[in-house]
Amino acid sequence: MESENVDMNIIPPQIAGGAMDAVEKRFFETEAEAKTFFENTSKRLLSVNEWGKYAGMSSFQLMDAHGIRADRTAEPGDFIRIDIPGPGTHAGMGYDWVRVKEIKELSNHEEQISYIIVQPCSHPMDKDGAIAHFFKDDATSTFIIRKFGLVVSAEEHGRNEIPNTDHGKFLDKSRNFVVGMAAKVGLSYPQWKNLVKGLLQN
Repeated sequence: MESENVDMNIIPPQIAGGAMDAVEKRFFETEAEAKTFFENTSKRLLSVNEWGKYAGMSSFQLMDAHGIRADRTAEPGDFIRIDIPGPGTHAGMGYDWVRVKEIKELSNHEEQISYIIVQPCSHPMDKDGAIAHFFKDDATSTFIIRKFGLVVSAEEHGRNEIPNTDHGKFLDKSRNFVVGMAAKVGLSYPQWKNLVKGLLQN
């Protein structure tokens, strides 16, 4: 884990479109309890295939860099296939797709964090094709497990969320507009709130 004078502000800057933040916290009485819980929760964060049972609305399937189902913890370069309620896209063959851009653990003298950053992408079998997600590929989702003193938090931070309506088939653009606008006005917030709550379950 990187340490000493580390910049812990790893959330990408908000430039355009919508933004969302979902945070849940747990408080502990001792450093040992907080440290153990942080370590266990950080492992849970990487178990992407389990996210669906916490989030409640969508299901998540980790796929490797070749687009093959992966029953393991997430790694940089992996894909995540998302099955949200309602029709999927033609570009995504019925699903929305993001790629794992970054996974790291950082620490300084005050806090420790484990995080994953994902970004909309095309289908793994069509890597130069249209973005197969209801947001444009400028959007990011940053999932963080953070320990600060005796407090452990689970967080999701969405940035630069703009509906993906510029390219692809008409039905895809229409669907992405509806889903993207619903997310922009906060209808996706309950899902991410449930996820961060679930990550903090014992």
